[in-house]
Amino acid sequence: MRQRPMTGIPRWLALPGAALVAVAFAAGLGAQQPPLPPQPQQAPPPPPQIRTARQMPFPAKPDWVKLDVEVLHVQGNVHLLAGAGGNIAVQIGPTGVLMVDTGYEQMSGKSLAAIRKLTTGTLRTIINTTLMDSHTGANAVFIKEGRLNQAGPGLGARPNEADLVGHSKLLALMTEIGREKIAPERWPPSTFSGKQKDLYSNNEPVVILHVPDAVTEGDSIVWFRGSDVVAAGEIFNQASFPYVDLAHGGTINGVIEGLNMLLDIMVPKHNQEGGTMVIPGYGRIGDEHDVLEYRDMVTIIRDRVQAAIDKKMTLAQVKAMKPSATYEYEPRFNRDPAWTAEMFVEAIYRNLSARK
Repeated sequence: MRQRPMTGIPRWLALPGAALVAVAFAAGLGAQQPPLPPQPQQAPPPPPQIRTARQMPFPAKPDWVKLDVEVLHVQGNVHLLAGAGGNIAVQIGPTGVLMVDTGYEQMSGKSLAAIRKLTTGTLRTIINTTLMDSHTGANAVFIKEGRLNQAGPGLGARPNEADLVGHSKLLALMTEIGREKIAPERWPPSTFSGKQKDLYSNNEPVVILHVPDAVTEGDSIVWFRGSDVVAAGEIFNQASFPYVDLAHGGTINGVIEGLNMLLDIMVPKHNQEGGTMVIPGYGRIGDEHDVLEYRDMVTIIRDRVQAAIDKKMTLAQVKAMKPSATYEYEPRFNRDPAWTAEMFVEAIYRNLSARK
């Protein structure tokens, strides 16, 4: 009988010369392998664009020469121009340019240059959200810069210029203030008196929603439905407490209702983040979480002042409260010397005290 090979040894090692092959094979395994050629280093990906305007109020005494206009893409057709006063929203597309607010007149040249870097399209429509010079100061300049999308004269036999749209109560406020302080060229010739006005611009619906008795009685917000962006005007301000212009119909409850209107429109992408974007009057682009936190802050401060009024406290006593009605919010929002936390509390007190 044939002997069986030893267990544990592969059969091929029993072949003639197999040992030499095995030794050579083992030596090859142990030999140092030649180094791999160096791999080219890939450049790091560019940092994502930070979608934020300067998180500070506009300077009280601006040096117009040194100021710049910053351009940020929000999403869809909409861009933000920051640094010309209040934030400006610019929608661009095949039918031309639509602006929401115009900033200060002194910054109009830089704002126009910034728009021209985005598009050479014709300015068709301007929408005003509120009364302030920081939002309407350059109206006359941009009206003359634009053209209606038609041949011949403009509305009411006016020159063929860009259309300026605002709520009828905004026009009434400008008229009441008078042409000595607000030139008629800044007044909106196209007005609406209901809750909203609908436009169609650059292949998307644009909805102008009146917010009664908020910062003033003539405020509006502008909703770009296709781009999913809302321009909020002064109702939502990422750099300060909201302004309440009591002399021109502003109320604290109107501001809160305006913020609730924003929240009704906005749809987050995930956990209150992303999704609908909002352009505030000043400061960085926000989402639903930002508006929700701002709404809650304004509501809490309103309720604290109302509780003090219910206790028959005077305005001086409310201002002297320790901690103040705004204490935990002051590090972020009490940075505008033209509209301090104390001024905000006083406006709320006077507004709520005057209610019947």
